[in-house]
Amino acid sequence: MTRKTTIAALLAAGTALAPAMVPAQAADPAAEVDYSGTLTILTKFGMQRLQPYFTDLAAQYEEMHPDVSIELIQEDDDSIKGKTSTLVASNSIPDIFFSWTGTWGGNFVRGNRAADLTAVIGPDTDWGRTFAPAAVDAFVYNGRNYGIPLYLDAKFMGYSKPIFDAAGVGVPATFGELLSACDAIKAAGYLPVSFGNKEPWAGLHYLGQLLAYNVPRDVLEADFDPATATYDDPGYAAALEQFAAFEDRCTIGPDVNGVSYQTAIQQLSDGKSAMYYQEIIEFDSAARPDTALTADQFGFFALPAPADAAGDPMALEGAPEGYMISSASDNIPLAIDFMKFATSPGHARTLSAPPYGQPSAVVGGGDPETMNPSVVAGLDDIAEASYLVPWLDTVNHPRVAAAWLSEFQGFAGGTSSAEDVMEAVRKAAASVAN
Repeated sequence: MTRKTTIAALLAAGTALAPAMVPAQAADPAAEVDYSGTLTILTKFGMQRLQPYFTDLAAQYEEMHPDVSIELIQEDDDSIKGKTSTLVASNSIPDIFFSWTGTWGGNFVRGNRAADLTAVIGPDTDWGRTFAPAAVDAFVYNGRNYGIPLYLDAKFMGYSKPIFDAAGVGVPATFGELLSACDAIKAAGYLPVSFGNKEPWAGLHYLGQLLAYNVPRDVLEADFDPATATYDDPGYAAALEQFAAFEDRCTIGPDVNGVSYQTAIQQLSDGKSAMYYQEIIEFDSAARPDTALTADQFGFFALPAPADAAGDPMALEGAPEGYMISSASDNIPLAIDFMKFATSPGHARTLSAPPYGQPSAVVGGGDPETMNPSVVAGLDDIAEASYLVPWLDTVNHPRVAAAWLSEFQGFAGGTSSAEDVMEAVRKAAASVAN
């Protein structure tokens, strides 16, 4: 998906999620499940490595219930945005569909597109108590539950231990030390950080973490809401300056806009780069038995905070991700039953272990004996984080997100200044507020 179509998808989602043709329904925990008919499911498991998870779930469920047919629409991390907006625009939302938290999920709620699941997955329900409380709470809007968390996610810098050893560097404790490590790695003949910003959300992940370090949390969260946004904190400029220094000293520079995020992670896997900024759900794909970088050679650390951070140095960028049920579904009880099946402890442990490596949001949904040790350790870091700052392109209103995506990609490419970025974001927020 190109930059223009990515932005168009976000804008389309914001406009197409107008009130649905049917009023939102509330799930009834006492409703009898009709095990017949077809369930359509839109997943974010379109990558070849991930596709079998939902394919196997569907096959097992159909075997248990022969009168049920499951149709899967499997998209990846980037194509899911365009596919979702297309389905919304055509009023063809699947019975079960993937959603991020924040404003992305809130759009479905405001448009009456998502079923109210409070009675079946609220914190006081039997099903709700099987999940990590924070994961369930992430899908609460206006005091009601609308989402089913599937896995936990956060962003870390993955690195090659052999390249670090060859360059004589250790894990950096501050952002300044990271820049110095990049200098040493480059001098040793390696690419310090592989970075692909062809899909512009990749760059925003860097900025989101830097903003959490440079802008106080209360200010940042106020700016997430166009009604209270000002974007005048000096931390925004500081974060942009830090990113510019990072891009200059650690990456190939403005040409990152021509590199895909898939190519970037492959460069780490192939031993061509020392680091790649990735989600915990990518750990298992970064170092596999068939890659040059092996699992025991893979390490990770949180992107380190600047020494003089004015924000929260213990914040970590990330959020649980999960699924919603269409309020227009003809068989909401069946959709709920399938998701209970999908989030059972056994399936949760399968999801958490290789080759999937998606740490389940289910309590006890991961067995350290079968999981990648790096994923287990990453979950500990997530648990210790003081604040999980959401993804900038999903927590913001679609118009604001589109401004971030477009202007920050221009900033990374050297065609926009820091003030250009912030002015575009301010204008977008003002247009929504007015």
